[in-house]
Amino acid sequence: MSKTRKELATELGSELNGLLMASRTVMAASAARFHPDLQPAAYQLAAMLAGQGPTKAGGLAERLDMDKSAISRLAKSLCDNGLADTSADPSDGRAIVYSLTDAGHNGIQAANAVKSDAFFSRVAGWSDAELTLFIGLLRKFNRI
Repeated sequence: MSKTRKELATELGSELNGLLMASRTVMAASAARFHPDLQPAAYQLAAMLAGQGPTKAGGLAERLDMDKSAISRLAKSLCDNGLADTSADPSDGRAIVYSLTDAGHNGIQAANAVKSDAFFSRVAGWSDAELTLFIGLLRKFNRI
């Protein structure tokens, strides 16, 4: 007997919960590899800086859906650990722009290796066709 649409949706929810839990575990391991003494949120901020380049606190707060004061505290911890720097915004000398240092970029590369290894090990036995199908379906699911 085939499953109802509701049963399938429930099963999907269960699998997505498993994916989210696994993702949190990988993110925690990546954050620890980035810098073991910093909060995981500092790693997320650094990852955003790595992807976006130099950015003002307001832009980081908006992209990460965080309070500006939280961004400032996290950015300060990155700066205090030599992972980020501040500079004046070239278009508005009163504003501060955060950017990663070389040490910050190196930490992001090490953290990304943790994620890559974790994901690669999960799909190591998959064919290219299976992996391509999975990527396409995830891409379609995430466009909602």
